[in-house]
Amino acid sequence: MVTAASSAPFGTLMRQWRQRRRLSQLDLALEANVSSRHVSFIETGRSSPSRAMVLRLADALDVPLREQNQLLLAAGLAPIHAERSLDDPEMAPVREGVHRVLAAYEPYPCLAVDRGWRIVAMNAGAGVLAQGVAAHLLEAPNALRLSLHPEGLAPRIRNLGQWRHHVIGRLRREVSAGGSDELAALLAEIEAYPGVFDETRDLGGVVVPLVIEGADGVVLTFLSTVTTFGTALDLTAAELSIEAFLPADDATAAALRPG
Repeated sequence: MVTAASSAPFGTLMRQWRQRRRLSQLDLALEANVSSRHVSFIETGRSSPSRAMVLRLADALDVPLREQNQLLLAAGLAPIHAERSLDDPEMAPVREGVHRVLAAYEPYPCLAVDRGWRIVAMNAGAGVLAQGVAAHLLEAPNALRLSLHPEGLAPRIRNLGQWRHHVIGRLRREVSAGGSDELAALLAEIEAYPGVFDETRDLGGVVVPLVIEGADGVVLTFLSTVTTFGTALDLTAAELSIEAFLPADDATAAALRPG
């Protein structure tokens, strides 16, 4: 696995990404519009890539922005994607945008998470997902731990087997596509939680419902949607995602509606 702490030369990292994407040197050459000979020379260290070539190959390999920085450093070049705290004054437009989106989904649950699934912001409606969750899980809340930990939301999820299948499958895909060691460790932790896997009847993992027991035993059924900042150049913004849980039936909408 390619890791952020790796000190491997550029050619080695590029080969790892090429193999991860299951591409031959010729496949990569065609995707990047370069010769396969040049790809071979770069992988073996016989040629040193320019900044433009690193980014062209990274684009052809669909390398995430954070790992693009790693490739640039391995090639002896300065990284181009900045990373600022969400509290940085220059990130004010991003913060404001996130909070506007969260507010727009009220009274339905909505939360913003970072690359490691840490919750960085949530709206008031998300409180329905935190009811009964152990205090230690709320100290530095992680959305996946809250969802599947036996002291989290899991005991209230009526279709826990389906939801586990959906969530863990999604995390496995993220790790396979180039996740960090942090994500891989999170996956191993969550896979070890007690629970079964039930096959889902969703269309490609898009419409798996989350069915939970709400206050007074009322059953709430949600469908989740995910929004990302796909064009952002700052790593913090690019790695944020906003997950909203929308009512899947009239009963859920009525139960959450004020008044």
